[in-house]
Amino acid sequence: MSVQEYLDNHLLSRKIEDAVNAAVRAKAADPVLFISNHMRKAIPSVITKVKARQILDSRGIPTVEVDLHTNKGMFRASAPSSDLTGFGETRYEAVELRDGDKGSYLGSSVNKAVKNVNEKISEALVGMDPTLQSQIDQAMIDLDKTEKKGELGVNAILAVSMAACKAGAAQKEVPLYKHIADLSGRHTLTLPVPAFTLISGGKRAGNSLAIQEIMILPIGANRFEEALQMGSETYHHLKAVIVDKYGAHGCNVGEDGGFAPNISSFREGLDLVKEAISRTGYNDRIKIAIDVAATNFCMGTKYDLDYKSPNKSGQNFKSAEDMIKLYRELCTEYPIVSIEDPFDKEDWEHTKRFSNLAICQVVGDDLLMSNSQRMKKAIEESTCDALLLKINQIGTVTEAIEVVKLAKDAHWGVVASHRCGETEESFIADFSVGLSTGQIKAGAPCRSERLAKYNQLLRIEEELGDDAFYAGEEWRESP
Repeated sequence: MSVQEYLDNHLLSRKIEDAVNAAVRAKAADPVLFISNHMRKAIPSVITKVKARQILDSRGIPTVEVDLHTNKGMFRASAPSSDLTGFGETRYEAVELRDGDKGSYLGSSVNKAVKNVNEKISEALVGMDPTLQSQIDQAMIDLDKTEKKGELGVNAILAVSMAACKAGAAQKEVPLYKHIADLSGRHTLTLPVPAFTLISGGKRAGNSLAIQEIMILPIGANRFEEALQMGSETYHHLKAVIVDKYGAHGCNVGEDGGFAPNISSFREGLDLVKEAISRTGYNDRIKIAIDVAATNFCMGTKYDLDYKSPNKSGQNFKSAEDMIKLYRELCTEYPIVSIEDPFDKEDWEHTKRFSNLAICQVVGDDLLMSNSQRMKKAIEESTCDALLLKINQIGTVTEAIEVVKLAKDAHWGVVASHRCGETEESFIADFSVGLSTGQIKAGAPCRSERLAKYNQLLRIEEELGDDAFYAGEEWRESP
C-alpha cells in the first residue's frame, strides 16, 4: 500500500467514525440513513465523467447536450444555437463548431464538438471540484487556446460550463439561482420582467415586416406569476384580433412563437398589439418593446423597410435621420419603452444620437454581441444603455457573469436572452434571477422551448415565497 492510499483510507475511517458519533448524538431514528447523508456531505464531490451527445434544437438543427457526472449524480445542460445555420463566424462572438459535412444535417451536425467534449474536455475536467466554476471555465479556455473558442467550439464549452454550474449548486445543496448569485458575489434575487414576443418579422417570419419582433413587458404586474398570465392573455387576445382582420391563416407563427400575419409596416403591427392590450383591460400596466434588428435591412447608409416585400417599389428607403424621426414618432404614439438595435451594428454614431435623446431604453444586441470590448467602447461613448446578454456569444458562465457586472457597473439595463435555436434548457431563468438582470427575453408565451424558461421562473418564485421580488416598475434599476 502506498503512503497516499494509507492516508486516504485513514481519512475515510475518521469520517466514518465522525458520522457514527454524530448519529449517536442526534439519536437518529434511522442511523444508516443518517450516516449515509452525513458521509455524503463530508466527502467533497468531484467531476467523474463528462459525456456529450448531439440533439436537435427548436429549429431541427443539431446542438450539443452534455451529461456531467459527480458522486452527487448526473447534471445535464444543452447549448442554444445562434442565428448562424452555416459554418461561418462573426467577428465578435464565440464560434459554434459544426462539421460541414453536407451529407449530415445539411452540414450542420456537431459531431466534432461532441467528440471534443468526450475526449479533450472530459480528460481535462475529471477530478475537479464542481463548485469552482471559474477554474473549470478557465481550464476549457486554456485548452481551446483561441480567442473565440473556435478550436473546441462554444457549443461544446458552454454546455459543459452550464452542466458544471448545476453540479456546483448540487454540491452546495442550494438552488441553481442561489449558486449563480454566490458566484457573482450578489446578495439580491430578483424575478425579471419578461419581454414576450407577440409579433415576429424580419428573418424570423415569412411576412413582409422588416423589424424582427414586437414584444410586451408587463411591468405593472405584482408578481412574475401575474406577469405570465398577462402575457398569455394578451397573446390569445392578439390571436383573436388577427383572425378578425386577416383570417385564420394570419395566425402562423415565427421561430420564437410570435404571430406572423402578413403585415408590412411598423404601425400596422403596433396597432394590432395595442388593440390586444386594450382587450385585456391591463392598459398602462403593459408596455411595448421592439427589436428592430436594423442590420438585416441596412443597405449602405439607407434602411430598406420593404426589403422582404415581393413587390417592393424601391421607394421605402430611409436614412438614419429618417429612422430617428420615425422612432421618436412611434414612442409618442405607442407605449414603447425599449428599442433593440435601432441601427446597423456598426452605426455607432446614430445609435448614440438616438440613445442620448433618452426617449426609451436602447438595447445593444448585434451592436455589442455580448462582447466585453465592444461593451467597454459603448460605455465610454454612451452609445446605448442596455445589454442583450446571449451567453453562447461569450461561451462560459464565468464570462457571462463578468459582462453582466460590467453592464450593471455602468448603470445599464440587462436583458437575459434566449436564441432562435433553443432547447428545453431553462438555465437562463436561474441566471436572470441569480444576477438580478431585471429583464428576460425568451420568446412568446407558447412553444415548450420558450415556456421552459418562463415555467422555471414560476417555480423559482414559488420556492422563494415571501422573499420573492418581481422587478416590475424597477425593471431597469434592479439591484
